[in-house]
Amino acid sequence: MSEMPTADEVNAMIEELFPGTGNTCAEIGEGFATASRTVDDTMLRPGGFISGPTQFGLADAALWYMVFAAIGRVEPMAMTSELSIRYLRPAQGSVLWARAEVESAGRRNVVGTVHVWCDDRRHKPTAVAQGTYAMPM
Repeated sequence: MSEMPTADEVNAMIEELFPGTGNTCAEIGEGFATASRTVDDTMLRPGGFISGPTQFGLADAALWYMVFAAIGRVEPMAMTSELSIRYLRPAQGSVLWARAEVESAGRRNVVGTVHVWCDDRRHKPTAVAQGTYAMPM
């Protein structure tokens, strides 16, 4: 395996190839990655709840960054092949977080589990997701 990519390297790739996503790699390490996103009014449902699509998108981003940790390099062409999410409670806050952890990593696929939460309430997840990323041919 190559050297572990840094959050700065991941964020530089995002800025270059996928500007405007709003997602940031906050941390990446052995078998995990954490993503964050500052919440604005366009992401809110009535009642001030962060929308499901916003949470889903950040969970997907965290899984993508987690793939880089699993394979030891930044691979922009790794693609989501499957992702499911369960919403556990309403999400309210100013920063949305998602931490993905590797469940299984092979040559062609990487599977991970993600916990999503708001602000500093990591112990109270708003959603849990599981997904698979496929490696490019």
